[in-house]
Amino acid sequence: MKDQRPVVILIFIFLVSIILLIRLFMIQVVDDSFMKRAESNAIQRIVDHPYRGLVYDRNGKLLVFNNPIFDVMIVPKEFKVGDTTRFCELFKISKEQLIESYTSARKYSSVKPSTFIKQISTRDFARIQDFLVDYPGLFIMTRAVRSYPNATAGHALGYIGEISSTQLERDTLKYYSQGDYVGLSGMERYYENELRGKKGVKYKMVNVRGVDKGPFKDGEYDTASVAGKNITSTIDMELQLYGEMLMAGKTGSVVAIEPGTGEILAMISAPFYDPNNLTGADFSKNYRKLNNDPIKPLFNRPIMATYPPGSIFKIVQSLVGLQKGILFPETTFACNRSLVACHNHPNPVNLFGAIRNSCNPYYHQAFRQIINREVSSNTFKDTQIGLDEWRESVMKFGLGGTLGVDMTNEKGGSIPSSKLYDRVYGVGRWKYSTIYSLSIGQGEMLVTPLQMANLAAIFANKGFYYTPHLIKEINGDPTLIPARYQIKNEVGIDAKHFDLIQDAMAEALYGTANRAVLKDLVIAGKTGTAQNPHGEDHSVFIAFAPKDNPKIAIVVYVENAGWGGRAAASTASLMIEKYLKGTITRPALQDYVLAGNFIY
Repeated sequence: MKDQRPVVILIFIFLVSIILLIRLFMIQVVDDSFMKRAESNAIQRIVDHPYRGLVYDRNGKLLVFNNPIFDVMIVPKEFKVGDTTRFCELFKISKEQLIESYTSARKYSSVKPSTFIKQISTRDFARIQDFLVDYPGLFIMTRAVRSYPNATAGHALGYIGEISSTQLERDTLKYYSQGDYVGLSGMERYYENELRGKKGVKYKMVNVRGVDKGPFKDGEYDTASVAGKNITSTIDMELQLYGEMLMAGKTGSVVAIEPGTGEILAMISAPFYDPNNLTGADFSKNYRKLNNDPIKPLFNRPIMATYPPGSIFKIVQSLVGLQKGILFPETTFACNRSLVACHNHPNPVNLFGAIRNSCNPYYHQAFRQIINREVSSNTFKDTQIGLDEWRESVMKFGLGGTLGVDMTNEKGGSIPSSKLYDRVYGVGRWKYSTIYSLSIGQGEMLVTPLQMANLAAIFANKGFYYTPHLIKEINGDPTLIPARYQIKNEVGIDAKHFDLIQDAMAEALYGTANRAVLKDLVIAGKTGTAQNPHGEDHSVFIAFAPKDNPKIAIVVYVENAGWGGRAAASTASLMIEKYLKGTITRPALQDYVLAGNFIY
């Protein structure tokens, strides 16, 4: 019996093998039901991308909406193509592009879907959709790109683009995938979480040829996408478009703010660009063109360009002097041009006259009294103490640091401290004669146009401001905007001191900016001519109106346009009229601005 055991085992193995072979024959040849089941048990996971939220202007006019586009997705392991020439003709790509796209997708993952051909138009999708079944491993994913019906406010609204590898690495929540679109600048970037919505997922059955066999388990595990939240911007589209028309062909900035709320009514960076050029399949080509343009249309001047404020800063000097009890309305100085150059005007002048006539020697002498208060008998030490105290007061006006507008890459400008001069000249080796140019807004002082517009709002409000912002409502609810935009910021100047300032600014239009005078509407303003060592000076003007119960505060910078009373004041006055009256009654002034011949 012992010797028969190996034979029994061999017989058992032989019989089992015969049974398995017969079963396999039945499955593959006789009964095809197993094959049919195998063909239909592939489950494909499709991400349902939500539509981004829409963006409206403050009056409900549409600024940004969505256009559907289609991406051809690929699972490299499943992809098969026979006639590559026919494939390339159908999808309008070269063989080199086919190989490159496939290699890139396979490098990402052989089993995970990734983008194969980006942003196919609706027309092209209709042309190719019936042929997709011929190419296993390919399927369509619907997305959306932005569209701008009025082609305005590109810098403020921003644009979206494909997420970068660096951004993917920073995505700790793992919300994004390769090929997703995200906000890259402006409001699109700042409010990405609100605008992007929530992805959904669909599971469907497909056979080995990629034919859709319907939802898996009748959609039991599907989740619907949720559209992004709609946003109402503070921008007034009509005012924005008008400002862009006035600034066409120029370099500079316009920022208009509603003083009582900090809401930005217009934000113009010139030269500007059509935001529609940064959407769709031509995004990369157009971005490179704009980015390499020597006039820098992508540079967001209102928040990134910094300039000396020029004579506009004399208002701040006046308020600091009044608050410290160093200057008074009756404080009088002679227009001594041996101290600093000035233009012809009545002489001597008190504080009101100094503002009205923008007297440089007045502020040279006034600033010296603010700085050198004989706190120390050492003039070098006395200047250092006075400068740092003065700087502390000035920075309360929102200068020398970022304001916190709802945009990325905001610059803060510079208000110099004693540390700067210690580093440049050495400790105890500089005094008032070193820094006197600060008295008239020149020297080592830099501000952004946004900061200057905020100054105009402070003057209008008599001593406070709300942080400038572009968001008005989220999904129709004003309470959903960031809380910091509803906080009143005091600048440390008593309201009583602003009465003289506002009256003098209203009179200043007749002194240095008579082009800005508007019948039946009192505008309070101040010109500035910011020195530019590289060419013609910059034309600067800030204003608010009406003087009593102001509704708009504005700054205009026009680079290389000379005196502030020409280009900047004229532009600001026209925009104020457009906003408050809805029409323009001075076509000759508008023609003057459009012509742009300011240097003569």
